[in-house]
Amino acid sequence: MAHNSSLSRRTLLRNSAYLAAASALPRFARAQAITPVMRTLSTYMAEAKDHALPDEVIEKAKQHILDTFAAMVSGATLPPGIAALKFARDYGSAGRPTSTVAASGLILDPINAALINGQLAHSDETDDSHAPSQSHPGCGVVPAAYSAAERFGISGSHFLRSVALGYDVGTRVTMTLGAEPYENESHRSTHMISPTFGAAAAAACAASLSAQQMRWVLNYAAEQAAGIALWNRDPDHIEKGFDFAGGPARDGVSAAMYVHSGWTGLDDVFTGPHNFFLAFNPKADPNGLIDKLGSEYEVARTDIKRWTIGMPIQAPIDAMEFIRNQAAFTPADVKSIAIRIAPQEGAIVDNRALPDICMQHLIAVMLLDKTLTFKSAHDAARMKDPAVLEQRAKVTIVNDEELGRLMPHRQATVILTLNDGRTFTKHVDSVRGTVSNPMTSDELKTKARDLLTPTLGADKTTKLIDTIFSLEKVADIHELRPLLQTA
Repeated sequence: MAHNSSLSRRTLLRNSAYLAAASALPRFARAQAITPVMRTLSTYMAEAKDHALPDEVIEKAKQHILDTFAAMVSGATLPPGIAALKFARDYGSAGRPTSTVAASGLILDPINAALINGQLAHSDETDDSHAPSQSHPGCGVVPAAYSAAERFGISGSHFLRSVALGYDVGTRVTMTLGAEPYENESHRSTHMISPTFGAAAAAACAASLSAQQMRWVLNYAAEQAAGIALWNRDPDHIEKGFDFAGGPARDGVSAAMYVHSGWTGLDDVFTGPHNFFLAFNPKADPNGLIDKLGSEYEVARTDIKRWTIGMPIQAPIDAMEFIRNQAAFTPADVKSIAIRIAPQEGAIVDNRALPDICMQHLIAVMLLDKTLTFKSAHDAARMKDPAVLEQRAKVTIVNDEELGRLMPHRQATVILTLNDGRTFTKHVDSVRGTVSNPMTSDELKTKARDLLTPTLGADKTTKLIDTIFSLEKVADIHELRPLLQTA
Protein backbone atom coordinates (compact mmCIF):
# COMPACT_ATOMS: atom_id res chain seq x y z
CA MET A 1 0.00 0.00 0.00
CA ALA A 2 2.92 2.37 0.85
CA HIS A 3 4.46 1.72 -2.57
CA ASN A 4 1.20 2.52 -4.35
CA SER A 5 0.76 5.69 -2.28
CA SER A 6 4.30 6.84 -3.16
CA LEU A 7 3.72 6.12 -6.84
CA SER A 8 0.49 8.09 -6.75
CA ARG A 9 2.26 11.09 -5.22
CA ARG A 10 5.03 10.96 -7.84
CA THR A 11 2.45 10.62 -10.60
CA LEU A 12 0.53 13.54 -9.18
CA LEU A 13 3.62 15.74 -9.04
CA ARG A 14 4.67 14.75 -12.56
CA ASN A 15 1.23 15.35 -14.00
CA SER A 16 1.03 18.69 -12.23
CA ALA A 17 4.30 19.69 -13.87
CA TYR A 18 2.95 18.64 -17.30
CA LEU A 19 -0.23 20.59 -16.74
CA ALA A 20 1.73 23.68 -15.70
CA ALA A 21 3.91 23.45 -18.80
CA ALA A 22 0.92 22.86 -21.06
CA SER A 23 -0.99 25.78 -19.61
CA ALA A 24 2.02 28.02 -20.25
CA LEU A 25 2.05 27.22 -23.97
CA PRO A 26 -1.35 28.72 -24.85
CA ARG A 27 -0.49 31.81 -22.79
CA PHE A 28 2.74 32.16 -24.76
CA ALA A 29 0.88 31.77 -28.03
CA ARG A 30 -1.82 34.22 -27.05
CA ALA A 31 0.84 36.71 -25.92
CA GLN A 32 2.04 37.04 -29.52
CA ALA A 33 1.19 40.21 -31.39
CA ILE A 34 -1.93 40.13 -33.54
CA THR A 35 -1.70 42.36 -36.59
CA PRO A 36 -4.54 44.71 -37.51
CA VAL A 37 -5.10 42.56 -40.61
CA MET A 38 -5.66 39.42 -38.56
CA ARG A 39 -7.78 41.21 -35.99
CA THR A 40 -10.00 42.69 -38.70
CA LEU A 41 -10.28 39.42 -40.61
CA SER A 42 -10.98 37.16 -37.62
CA THR A 43 -13.52 39.61 -36.16
CA TYR A 44 -15.32 39.82 -39.49
CA MET A 45 -15.39 36.03 -39.73
CA ALA A 46 -16.82 35.63 -36.23
CA GLU A 47 -19.52 38.22 -36.86
CA ALA A 48 -20.48 36.93 -40.31
CA LYS A 49 -23.20 34.60 -39.00
CA ASP A 50 -25.11 37.63 -37.69
CA HIS A 51 -24.19 39.99 -40.51
CA ALA A 52 -27.11 40.73 -42.84
CA LEU A 53 -26.09 40.46 -46.49
CA PRO A 54 -27.28 42.81 -49.24
CA ASP A 55 -30.22 41.42 -51.20
CA GLU A 56 -28.20 41.04 -54.39
CA VAL A 57 -25.52 39.06 -52.54
CA ILE A 58 -28.14 36.76 -51.02
CA GLU A 59 -29.50 36.12 -54.51
CA LYS A 60 -26.03 35.37 -55.87
CA ALA A 61 -25.27 33.03 -52.97
CA LYS A 62 -28.47 31.10 -53.69
CA GLN A 63 -27.53 30.83 -57.36
CA HIS A 64 -24.10 29.44 -56.53
CA ILE A 65 -25.49 27.01 -53.96
CA LEU A 66 -27.95 25.67 -56.54
CA ASP A 67 -25.24 25.50 -59.20
CA THR A 68 -22.91 23.57 -56.87
CA PHE A 69 -25.62 21.18 -55.68
CA ALA A 70 -26.45 20.50 -59.34
CA ALA A 71 -22.76 19.79 -59.99
CA MET A 72 -22.70 17.38 -57.02
CA VAL A 73 -25.77 15.44 -58.14
CA SER A 74 -24.78 15.23 -61.79
CA GLY A 75 -21.18 14.45 -60.83
CA ALA A 76 -22.36 11.30 -59.08
CA THR A 77 -23.13 9.81 -62.50
CA LEU A 78 -19.60 10.33 -63.87
CA PRO A 79 -16.54 8.09 -63.29
CA PRO A 80 -14.89 10.46 -60.73
CA GLY A 81 -18.17 10.69 -58.79
CA ILE A 82 -18.71 6.94 -58.95
CA ALA A 83 -15.19 6.47 -57.55
CA ALA A 84 -15.94 8.97 -54.74
CA LEU A 85 -19.14 7.18 -53.73
CA LYS A 86 -17.33 3.82 -53.80
CA PHE A 87 -14.74 5.23 -51.39
CA ALA A 88 -17.53 6.46 -49.12
CA ARG A 89 -19.22 3.04 -49.10
CA ASP A 90 -15.94 1.15 -48.60
CA TYR A 91 -14.63 3.24 -45.72
CA GLY A 92 -17.77 4.71 -44.20
CA SER A 93 -17.85 7.34 -41.52
CA ALA A 94 -14.93 8.12 -39.23
CA GLY A 95 -17.15 9.70 -36.60
CA ARG A 96 -20.74 10.44 -35.73
CA PRO A 97 -22.75 10.47 -38.98
CA THR A 98 -24.50 13.83 -39.27
CA SER A 99 -24.04 15.00 -42.83
CA THR A 100 -25.64 14.19 -46.18
CA VAL A 101 -23.86 12.78 -49.21
CA ALA A 102 -25.69 13.99 -52.31
CA ALA A 103 -27.22 11.60 -54.86
CA SER A 104 -26.97 8.67 -52.44
CA GLY A 105 -28.50 7.35 -49.24
CA LEU A 106 -25.30 7.90 -47.26
CA ILE A 107 -24.93 9.93 -44.05
CA LEU A 108 -21.31 10.45 -42.96
CA ASP A 109 -19.35 12.46 -40.42
CA PRO A 110 -18.96 16.08 -41.57
CA ILE A 111 -15.32 15.73 -42.60
CA ASN A 112 -15.85 12.75 -44.90
CA ALA A 113 -19.17 14.10 -46.18
CA ALA A 114 -17.36 17.28 -47.24
CA LEU A 115 -14.67 15.21 -48.98
CA ILE A 116 -17.16 13.15 -50.98
CA ASN A 117 -19.48 16.04 -51.86
CA GLY A 118 -16.45 18.06 -52.94
CA GLN A 119 -15.30 15.24 -55.22
CA LEU A 120 -18.82 15.04 -56.67
CA ALA A 121 -18.95 18.80 -57.22
CA HIS A 122 -15.81 18.77 -59.36
CA SER A 123 -16.28 15.45 -61.10
CA ASP A 124 -16.24 17.51 -64.27
CA GLU A 125 -16.32 21.14 -65.40
CA THR A 126 -19.86 22.03 -64.29
CA ASP A 127 -19.04 24.17 -61.22
CA ASP A 128 -18.39 27.90 -60.90
CA SER A 129 -15.15 29.82 -61.42
CA HIS A 130 -13.57 32.96 -59.93
CA ALA A 131 -11.03 34.38 -62.36
CA PRO A 132 -9.38 37.01 -60.08
CA SER A 133 -8.28 34.32 -57.61
CA GLN A 134 -7.59 31.54 -60.13
CA SER A 135 -9.93 29.17 -58.31
CA HIS A 136 -13.28 27.39 -58.34
CA PRO A 137 -14.76 28.47 -54.99
CA GLY A 138 -18.14 26.73 -55.00
CA CYS A 139 -17.00 23.12 -55.28
CA GLY A 140 -14.95 23.45 -52.08
CA VAL A 141 -16.88 26.04 -50.08
CA VAL A 142 -20.47 24.83 -50.55
CA PRO A 143 -19.84 21.16 -49.59
CA ALA A 144 -17.89 22.30 -46.53
CA ALA A 145 -20.54 24.78 -45.46
CA TYR A 146 -23.31 22.23 -46.01
CA SER A 147 -21.69 19.38 -44.07
CA ALA A 148 -20.88 21.68 -41.14
CA ALA A 149 -24.35 23.24 -41.33
CA GLU A 150 -25.91 19.81 -40.85
CA ARG A 151 -23.52 19.00 -38.02
CA PHE A 152 -24.79 22.06 -36.10
CA GLY A 153 -28.36 22.16 -37.42
CA ILE A 154 -28.22 25.80 -38.44
CA SER A 155 -30.84 27.81 -40.36
CA GLY A 156 -30.95 28.56 -44.06
CA SER A 157 -29.93 32.18 -43.46
CA HIS A 158 -26.92 31.11 -41.38
CA PHE A 159 -25.97 28.67 -44.16
CA LEU A 160 -26.16 31.45 -46.78
CA ARG A 161 -23.89 33.67 -44.69
CA SER A 162 -21.42 30.82 -44.18
CA VAL A 163 -21.20 30.27 -47.93
CA ALA A 164 -20.75 33.98 -48.67
CA LEU A 165 -17.97 34.18 -46.06
CA GLY A 166 -16.19 31.20 -47.60
CA TYR A 167 -16.10 32.91 -50.98
CA ASP A 168 -14.83 36.13 -49.40
CA VAL A 169 -11.98 34.57 -47.42
CA GLY A 170 -10.68 31.89 -49.77
CA THR A 171 -10.51 34.02 -52.91
CA ARG A 172 -8.73 36.84 -51.08
CA VAL A 173 -5.93 34.48 -50.03
CA THR A 174 -4.88 33.59 -53.57
CA MET A 175 -5.58 37.08 -54.92
CA THR A 176 -3.12 38.25 -52.27
CA LEU A 177 -0.61 35.58 -53.29
CA GLY A 178 -0.83 36.63 -56.94
CA ALA A 179 -3.47 34.35 -58.51
CA GLU A 180 -2.62 32.94 -61.96
CA PRO A 181 0.93 34.38 -62.24
CA TYR A 182 1.64 33.00 -58.77
CA GLU A 183 0.44 29.52 -59.75
CA ASN A 184 2.48 29.59 -62.97
CA GLU A 185 5.67 30.74 -61.22
CA SER A 186 5.44 28.72 -58.00
CA HIS A 187 3.86 25.53 -59.42
CA ARG A 188 1.52 25.56 -56.41
CA SER A 189 -2.19 25.10 -57.02
CA THR A 190 -4.21 28.22 -56.26
CA HIS A 191 -7.19 26.00 -57.06
CA MET A 192 -6.45 24.06 -53.85
CA ILE A 193 -5.14 26.86 -51.63
CA SER A 194 -8.10 29.20 -52.13
CA PRO A 195 -10.93 26.73 -51.40
CA THR A 196 -9.06 25.29 -48.42
CA PHE A 197 -9.21 28.67 -46.68
CA GLY A 198 -12.71 29.26 -48.03
CA ALA A 199 -14.00 25.92 -46.80
CA ALA A 200 -12.42 26.51 -43.37
CA ALA A 201 -14.06 29.92 -43.06
CA ALA A 202 -17.45 28.60 -44.17
CA ALA A 203 -17.37 25.62 -41.81
CA ALA A 204 -16.14 27.77 -38.92
CA CYS A 205 -18.99 30.20 -39.51
CA ALA A 206 -21.48 27.31 -39.48
CA ALA A 207 -19.91 26.26 -36.16
CA SER A 208 -20.38 29.81 -34.75
CA LEU A 209 -16.75 30.09 -33.65
CA SER A 210 -15.39 33.17 -31.86
CA ALA A 211 -12.82 35.59 -33.28
CA GLN A 212 -10.07 33.86 -31.29
CA GLN A 213 -11.15 30.49 -32.62
CA MET A 214 -11.30 31.87 -36.15
CA ARG A 215 -7.63 32.79 -35.85
CA TRP A 216 -6.82 29.21 -34.93
CA VAL A 217 -8.95 27.90 -37.79
CA LEU A 218 -6.91 30.02 -40.21
CA ASN A 219 -3.83 28.51 -38.61
CA TYR A 220 -4.95 24.95 -39.39
CA ALA A 221 -6.13 25.95 -42.86
CA ALA A 222 -2.64 27.33 -43.57
CA GLU A 223 -1.03 24.12 -42.28
CA GLN A 224 -3.13 22.11 -44.73
CA ALA A 225 -2.91 24.44 -47.74
CA ALA A 226 -1.19 22.39 -50.43
CA GLY A 227 -1.67 21.30 -54.01
CA ILE A 228 0.61 21.22 -57.04
CA ALA A 229 -0.27 22.80 -60.37
CA LEU A 230 -0.03 19.48 -62.19
CA TRP A 231 -3.78 19.02 -62.00
CA ASN A 232 -4.18 19.81 -65.70
CA ARG A 233 -2.21 16.63 -66.50
CA ASP A 234 -4.76 14.40 -64.77
CA PRO A 235 -6.37 12.25 -67.51
CA ASP A 236 -9.28 11.02 -65.38
CA HIS A 237 -10.38 14.16 -63.49
CA ILE A 238 -10.18 12.30 -60.15
CA GLU A 239 -6.99 13.84 -58.80
CA LYS A 240 -8.16 17.17 -60.24
CA GLY A 241 -11.42 16.81 -58.32
CA PHE A 242 -9.42 16.23 -55.15
CA ASP A 243 -7.17 19.23 -55.83
CA PHE A 244 -10.00 21.65 -56.61
CA ALA A 245 -12.66 20.46 -54.21
CA GLY A 246 -12.54 17.21 -52.26
CA GLY A 247 -9.27 17.90 -50.46
CA PRO A 248 -10.04 21.56 -49.66
CA ALA A 249 -13.58 20.78 -48.44
CA ARG A 250 -12.28 18.00 -46.18
CA ASP A 251 -9.37 20.06 -44.85
CA GLY A 252 -11.48 23.15 -44.27
CA VAL A 253 -14.07 21.25 -42.26
CA SER A 254 -11.27 19.47 -40.39
CA ALA A 255 -9.77 22.83 -39.37
CA ALA A 256 -13.11 24.03 -38.03
CA MET A 257 -13.84 20.78 -36.20
CA TYR A 258 -10.38 20.67 -34.61
CA VAL A 259 -10.88 24.10 -33.09
CA HIS A 260 -14.51 23.48 -32.18
CA SER A 261 -13.40 20.43 -30.20
CA GLY A 262 -10.88 22.49 -28.21
CA TRP A 263 -7.67 22.61 -30.22
CA THR A 264 -5.64 25.82 -30.05
CA GLY A 265 -2.94 27.25 -32.30
CA LEU A 266 -1.04 30.40 -33.17
CA ASP A 267 -2.90 33.67 -32.95
CA ASP A 268 -1.60 35.04 -36.26
CA VAL A 269 -0.43 32.67 -38.96
CA PHE A 270 0.20 35.60 -41.31
CA THR A 271 3.00 37.26 -39.33
CA GLY A 272 6.14 36.34 -37.36
CA PRO A 273 8.79 33.67 -38.05
CA HIS A 274 7.90 31.00 -40.59
CA ASN A 275 4.51 32.55 -41.30
CA PHE A 276 2.21 31.66 -44.20
CA PHE A 277 3.35 34.41 -46.54
CA LEU A 278 7.05 33.79 -45.88
CA ALA A 279 6.44 30.19 -46.91
CA PHE A 280 4.23 30.90 -49.93
CA ASN A 281 5.09 34.39 -51.24
CA PRO A 282 7.21 36.80 -49.14
CA LYS A 283 6.39 39.65 -51.55
CA ALA A 284 2.64 39.42 -50.91
CA ASP A 285 0.93 42.22 -49.02
CA PRO A 286 -1.28 40.73 -46.25
CA ASN A 287 -3.57 43.76 -46.48
CA GLY A 288 -5.07 42.06 -49.51
CA LEU A 289 -6.84 39.67 -47.12
CA ILE A 290 -9.13 42.46 -45.92
CA ASP A 291 -9.26 44.64 -49.02
CA LYS A 292 -12.92 45.77 -49.46
CA LEU A 293 -13.99 43.03 -47.01
CA GLY A 294 -17.59 43.68 -46.12
CA SER A 295 -18.20 45.99 -49.06
CA GLU A 296 -17.26 43.82 -52.03
CA TYR A 297 -18.58 40.27 -51.90
CA GLU A 298 -16.65 37.73 -53.95
CA VAL A 299 -19.63 35.45 -54.53
CA ALA A 300 -21.00 38.29 -56.64
CA ARG A 301 -17.76 38.30 -58.68
CA THR A 302 -17.84 34.57 -59.41
CA ASP A 303 -18.85 33.21 -62.80
CA ILE A 304 -21.42 30.49 -63.38
CA LYS A 305 -20.93 28.38 -66.48
CA ARG A 306 -23.82 28.28 -68.86
CA TRP A 307 -22.36 25.23 -70.59
CA THR A 308 -21.29 22.19 -68.53
CA ILE A 309 -17.83 22.11 -70.09
CA GLY A 310 -14.33 23.42 -69.46
CA MET A 311 -14.12 27.19 -68.99
CA PRO A 312 -11.79 27.80 -71.98
CA ILE A 313 -14.47 26.33 -74.29
CA GLN A 314 -17.32 28.53 -73.06
CA ALA A 315 -16.57 31.50 -75.33
CA PRO A 316 -16.13 29.41 -78.51
CA ILE A 317 -19.44 27.61 -77.86
CA ASP A 318 -21.15 30.98 -77.30
CA ALA A 319 -19.72 32.09 -80.64
CA MET A 320 -20.88 28.92 -82.38
CA GLU A 321 -24.41 29.43 -81.06
CA PHE A 322 -24.40 33.01 -82.32
CA ILE A 323 -23.22 32.00 -85.80
CA ARG A 324 -25.79 29.18 -86.01
CA ASN A 325 -28.54 31.65 -85.18
CA GLN A 326 -27.34 34.08 -87.86
CA ALA A 327 -26.91 31.76 -90.83
CA ALA A 328 -28.53 28.65 -92.28
CA PHE A 329 -26.12 25.85 -93.09
CA THR A 330 -25.62 22.14 -92.50
CA PRO A 331 -22.54 20.44 -91.08
CA ALA A 332 -21.78 19.18 -94.59
CA ASP A 333 -21.59 22.81 -95.77
CA VAL A 334 -18.76 23.62 -93.38
CA LYS A 335 -15.22 23.60 -94.72
CA SER A 336 -13.27 24.68 -91.63
CA ILE A 337 -13.61 26.20 -88.16
CA ALA A 338 -10.71 28.12 -86.63
CA ILE A 339 -10.83 28.82 -82.88
CA ARG A 340 -8.58 31.65 -81.67
CA ILE A 341 -7.98 31.47 -77.91
CA ALA A 342 -5.29 32.31 -75.37
CA PRO A 343 -2.31 29.90 -75.44
CA GLN A 344 -2.84 29.17 -71.73
CA GLU A 345 -6.33 27.93 -72.56
CA GLY A 346 -5.24 26.02 -75.63
CA ALA A 347 -2.88 23.96 -73.50
CA ILE A 348 -5.83 22.82 -71.37
CA VAL A 349 -8.41 21.95 -74.06
CA ASP A 350 -6.48 21.02 -77.22
CA ASN A 351 -7.42 17.44 -78.21
CA ARG A 352 -7.98 16.26 -74.63
CA ALA A 353 -9.12 12.70 -73.92
CA LEU A 354 -12.16 13.72 -71.85
CA PRO A 355 -15.14 14.92 -73.91
CA ASP A 356 -16.12 17.88 -71.71
CA ILE A 357 -12.68 19.47 -71.91
CA CYS A 358 -11.86 18.69 -75.55
CA MET A 359 -12.33 21.78 -77.74
CA GLN A 360 -12.36 20.03 -81.12
CA HIS A 361 -14.84 17.38 -79.99
CA LEU A 362 -17.31 19.81 -78.41
CA ILE A 363 -17.26 22.17 -81.40
CA ALA A 364 -18.08 19.16 -83.61
CA VAL A 365 -20.94 18.11 -81.30
CA MET A 366 -22.27 21.68 -81.26
CA LEU A 367 -22.14 21.76 -85.05
CA LEU A 368 -24.14 18.55 -85.31
CA ASP A 369 -26.62 19.06 -82.45
CA LYS A 370 -26.93 22.88 -82.58
CA THR A 371 -26.63 22.94 -78.78
CA LEU A 372 -24.88 21.21 -75.88
CA THR A 373 -26.48 19.41 -72.95
CA PHE A 374 -24.87 17.77 -69.94
CA LYS A 375 -25.48 14.39 -71.56
CA SER A 376 -24.03 15.26 -74.96
CA ALA A 377 -21.01 17.03 -73.45
CA HIS A 378 -20.12 13.93 -71.41
CA ASP A 379 -20.88 11.21 -73.96
CA ALA A 380 -17.46 9.59 -74.25
CA ALA A 381 -18.71 7.08 -76.84
CA ARG A 382 -19.34 9.90 -79.32
CA MET A 383 -15.65 10.69 -79.35
CA LYS A 384 -15.36 7.64 -81.63
CA ASP A 385 -18.49 8.35 -83.65
CA PRO A 386 -17.52 8.69 -87.36
CA ALA A 387 -19.99 11.54 -87.84
CA VAL A 388 -18.39 13.49 -84.98
CA LEU A 389 -14.87 12.66 -86.10
CA GLU A 390 -15.66 13.94 -89.60
CA GLN A 391 -16.64 17.35 -88.20
CA ARG A 392 -13.87 17.35 -85.61
CA ALA A 393 -11.27 17.14 -88.37
CA LYS A 394 -12.43 20.57 -89.56
CA VAL A 395 -11.63 22.27 -86.23
CA THR A 396 -8.31 23.97 -85.58
CA ILE A 397 -7.12 25.78 -82.45
CA VAL A 398 -5.06 28.92 -83.05
CA ASN A 399 -3.11 30.13 -80.02
CA ASP A 400 -3.50 33.92 -79.96
CA GLU A 401 -0.83 35.74 -77.92
CA GLU A 402 -2.91 38.92 -77.83
CA LEU A 403 -5.80 37.03 -76.19
CA GLY A 404 -3.27 35.49 -73.83
CA ARG A 405 -2.29 38.93 -72.58
CA LEU A 406 -5.92 39.58 -71.65
CA MET A 407 -6.10 36.63 -69.26
CA PRO A 408 -7.73 35.96 -66.83
CA HIS A 409 -10.40 37.72 -68.92
CA ARG A 410 -11.37 34.92 -71.29
CA GLN A 411 -12.15 35.81 -74.90
CA ALA A 412 -12.27 33.87 -78.14
CA THR A 413 -12.83 34.32 -81.86
CA VAL A 414 -14.48 31.70 -84.06
CA ILE A 415 -13.99 31.84 -87.84
CA LEU A 416 -16.33 29.43 -89.65
CA THR A 417 -15.79 28.99 -93.40
CA LEU A 418 -18.30 27.28 -95.71
CA ASN A 419 -17.53 25.31 -98.84
CA ASP A 420 -19.09 28.07 -100.96
CA GLY A 421 -16.51 30.56 -99.68
CA ARG A 422 -18.71 32.43 -97.20
CA THR A 423 -17.04 33.17 -93.85
CA PHE A 424 -18.67 33.96 -90.51
CA THR A 425 -16.62 35.47 -87.72
CA LYS A 426 -17.71 36.00 -84.12
CA HIS A 427 -15.59 37.41 -81.33
CA VAL A 428 -16.85 36.82 -77.77
CA ASP A 429 -15.40 39.20 -75.19
CA SER A 430 -17.95 38.50 -72.45
CA VAL A 431 -18.88 34.86 -71.92
CA ARG A 432 -22.48 34.11 -70.97
CA GLY A 433 -22.63 33.38 -67.24
CA THR A 434 -19.72 35.63 -66.33
CA VAL A 435 -20.20 38.62 -64.04
CA SER A 436 -20.18 40.98 -67.04
CA ASN A 437 -22.79 38.90 -68.91
CA PRO A 438 -24.80 37.03 -66.26
CA MET A 439 -27.35 34.34 -66.93
CA THR A 440 -30.99 35.03 -66.15
CA SER A 441 -32.73 33.19 -63.33
CA ASP A 442 -34.58 31.09 -65.89
CA GLU A 443 -31.31 30.13 -67.61
CA LEU A 444 -29.82 29.12 -64.25
CA LYS A 445 -32.83 26.98 -63.43
CA THR A 446 -32.79 25.40 -66.90
CA LYS A 447 -29.16 24.40 -66.41
CA ALA A 448 -29.94 23.03 -62.93
CA ARG A 449 -32.90 20.99 -64.20
CA ASP A 450 -30.73 19.46 -66.93
CA LEU A 451 -28.26 18.33 -64.26
CA LEU A 452 -30.64 17.34 -61.45
CA THR A 453 -33.70 15.78 -63.06
CA PRO A 454 -32.12 12.57 -64.45
CA THR A 455 -31.08 11.59 -60.90
CA LEU A 456 -33.65 13.24 -58.61
CA GLY A 457 -36.72 13.32 -60.84
CA ALA A 458 -38.75 16.33 -61.92
CA ASP A 459 -40.81 16.82 -58.75
CA LYS A 460 -37.90 16.62 -56.32
CA THR A 461 -35.81 18.87 -58.57
CA THR A 462 -38.52 21.54 -58.56
CA LYS A 463 -38.85 21.35 -54.77
CA LEU A 464 -35.07 21.60 -54.32
CA ILE A 465 -34.82 24.66 -56.57
CA ASP A 466 -37.75 26.33 -54.79
CA THR A 467 -36.27 25.58 -51.35
CA ILE A 468 -32.85 26.98 -52.23
CA PHE A 469 -34.40 30.20 -53.50
CA SER A 470 -36.29 30.58 -50.21
CA LEU A 471 -33.48 29.57 -47.83
CA GLU A 472 -34.30 32.47 -45.50
CA LYS A 473 -37.48 30.57 -44.59
CA VAL A 474 -35.64 27.32 -43.79
CA ALA A 475 -35.40 26.94 -40.01
CA ASP A 476 -33.22 23.81 -40.10
CA ILE A 477 -30.84 23.00 -42.95
CA HIS A 478 -31.79 19.31 -42.63
CA GLU A 479 -34.85 20.15 -44.71
CA LEU A 480 -32.60 19.87 -47.76
CA ARG A 481 -31.53 16.27 -47.09
CA PRO A 482 -34.54 14.41 -48.58
CA LEU A 483 -34.36 16.67 -51.64
CA LEU A 484 -30.70 15.89 -52.37
CA GLN A 485 -30.63 12.18 -51.66
CA THR A 486 -31.67 9.08 -53.56
CA ALA A 487 -32.62 5.73 -52.09
